[in-house]
Amino acid sequence: MPKPLPEPVDPTQVRSLALAVIDKDKFPVFATMDGDQPRVRPVSPLRNDGFVIWVASLHDSNKTGEIEANAKVELCYMTADHDQVRITGIAHTITDMTIKQARWDESPLLQQFLPDVNDPQFVLYKVEPTQVRYMKEWALAYFDVPIEE
Repeated sequence: MPKPLPEPVDPTQVRSLALAVIDKDKFPVFATMDGDQPRVRPVSPLRNDGFVIWVASLHDSNKTGEIEANAKVELCYMTADHDQVRITGIAHTITDMTIKQARWDESPLLQQFLPDVNDPQFVLYKVEPTQVRYMKEWALAYFDVPIEE
């Protein structure tokens, strides 16, 4: 089988290409640390604001305990064409009820799991990016993506 040859990437388009990957992948992989052991799982983010990603969890989940111990996380998004975006960041626990209500109102899926926004099981994370990287198909080389426009 011949080695795949990815299309060239215009560096001025990397940010918009990365955002397009995020829009296409509805179930990125979310990585946390359990002591010195990485743990990954698919998640369904509530929304993204550029490269800021909003993720819900249950208070009793392993993910919540892992983030309490180490808030450094990473999300990996990938399209069917194998383009990928990796967002390295810090997961901040959001307690502001106005923000939690807004994310709740936007998510019919979340509403299926919890009876209301005041449920003590509802934990909301805002993942603030510290690094964003984009890779086209199987290029085996990442582009650093500007976080801000």
